[in-house]
Amino acid sequence: MRSRSTRAPAQQAERENAAERLAAQLDRPMGMLGILFLFVFLGQMLVTEPGWSRALSVAGWVFWAVFVAEFLLRAYVAGFQRAFWRRNWWQVIFLLVPFLRFVRALQAVRVLRVTRVARVGGILSAGVRGSRSAGRLLSSRIGWLAAVTAVVILAASQLLYAFESHTDYTTALYEAALATVTGTGITTEDPFSKVVHLVLAVYSVGVFATLAGSVGAYFLRGEDPVVQESEDG
Repeated sequence: MRSRSTRAPAQQAERENAAERLAAQLDRPMGMLGILFLFVFLGQMLVTEPGWSRALSVAGWVFWAVFVAEFLLRAYVAGFQRAFWRRNWWQVIFLLVPFLRFVRALQAVRVLRVTRVARVGGILSAGVRGSRSAGRLLSSRIGWLAAVTAVVILAASQLLYAFESHTDYTTALYEAALATVTGTGITTEDPFSKVVHLVLAVYSVGVFATLAGSVGAYFLRGEDPVVQESEDG
């Protein structure tokens, strides 16, 4: 009995480690798919030609099927343990969000606005997955920050466009980029625009602080010339 009780935690830990190794092996290909999915979702919002719209919709669902398959594979390798679900509950939410668009019965209730919720959820899901993909693919802090900033700009512009704060996507993209870099630039005055503006302003401060820290760390790596002279003397 005692050997069984000690063997079970060891097996669980081994399964968890196997799932982590699998995730590390899939990091690069899944990261590339995450970046591509962000642009596919953007295309779904902007394209009006029926043929292209259907093609991008199919491509989007293919991407989601791959993401779901990858997640279920990791859950299977981990033995569907409770610890795995506790660590990855937020991924489950992002994987389920796109299926809200199939809840047609709720679309009659105007308060819920299921279609808009599904669209916004898809944008946020694509943005989060794109950010994680950038972290997986880039080891440089500056490169990672630049990639995440690009993802934030794309996601913010899509949200402004989806909420009809801007009816022209190029204007939404321009103002979102300006607000992300400088903290100012969004000209619309509706409540949602103000929320997005505040979030982007906070993000721009974080970007500036990170860049300042990276530049400072770069210069501090050099040797102090005074110390160098004393050592030579």
